[in-house]
Amino acid sequence: MKIVLVILALLLVIATALPLLRFDQWWIRVLDFPRGQITIAGIVLLALYLYFWNTQRVYESVVLGLLVMAVGYQVVKMFPYTALMPKQVLATESRSDGGNLKLLVANVMMENRESGAFLDVVHEYDPDMILTVETDEWWEEALRPLEEQYPNSLKIPLDNTYGMLVHSRLEIIDPEIRFILKDSIPSMHMQVVLPSEDRVFMHFVHPDPPNPKYTTETTERDAELLIVGREVAKRDEPTIIAGDFNDVAWSYTTSLFQKASGLLDPRIGRGTYNTFNARNPLLRWPLDHVFHSDHFKLVRMETGSAWGSDHFPIFIELSLVRGAEAEQEGADTNRAEKKEVDEKIEDGKQQKDE
Repeated sequence: MKIVLVILALLLVIATALPLLRFDQWWIRVLDFPRGQITIAGIVLLALYLYFWNTQRVYESVVLGLLVMAVGYQVVKMFPYTALMPKQVLATESRSDGGNLKLLVANVMMENRESGAFLDVVHEYDPDMILTVETDEWWEEALRPLEEQYPNSLKIPLDNTYGMLVHSRLEIIDPEIRFILKDSIPSMHMQVVLPSEDRVFMHFVHPDPPNPKYTTETTERDAELLIVGREVAKRDEPTIIAGDFNDVAWSYTTSLFQKASGLLDPRIGRGTYNTFNARNPLLRWPLDHVFHSDHFKLVRMETGSAWGSDHFPIFIELSLVRGAEAEQEGADTNRAEKKEVDEKIEDGKQQKDE
């Protein structure tokens, strides 16, 4: 029994230590995802280890020390996404003058055919804008009933799981589809006009996951996120970036993206808002994200119910609040992090050219 505990403890330590390496190999970066599961497993393992611990054996004490450090590190990484942490985005009431924006983000899972269930989700939340990803031509046709209430749209249905559809009841200005680093992976960029006549910059992304089926490295995923992040950092206007990032909220890359963009994460101080995997309650983490500028405060945010996809939808209502910038503050990059952003973007561009 004791040797099994030692082996499990060392495996947990390794799973904690590997993501600290700044390598882009998928089998390292995927270990960023299950921090919650590793934390819980580590706490249980630590309790068992303490029960069987022989204080006279040096190697057992060394392993115990490593296990304590690993569990402590995981707890520190997860702590911001608990109610014990101060909220990065302050709460507010919905404005009556149209200065709110309600957004629904959903990865439909391309082969899923439960379109009726998704239309029910839309009816439940009644968003101003809907972003759906993994949408092919079948899904474009299946969601056509939305066009009566959502007359404005931007569409690029694809059969490679990277299609994107936007349906909006808000006016869309300067819509643009870009292929930032891969000809097969689009992103969407636009402005929308709120009923209050305020304009909001919107950016929607869905880069590669750390999965050998798609790519063996996360270089281009990281670079795409940082390119968009750096772009929005250049302007002081209401801005939202949303989509399936294929990365978790607490990863180093997402943290770097948030610092480079200057955007806020409404989950900090509230919860993880796990959106994947809707089909496995033991393995869930937040892959679908909504980051926004400090011009907004949060009215409401929640994950929807399972409806047929392997992702839960995520709904958010934000409100433009005068003076919110002075009350809320995100993190900023230091000199070393700015250099790393430059290097990651350059690495992604070089990989594109290969």
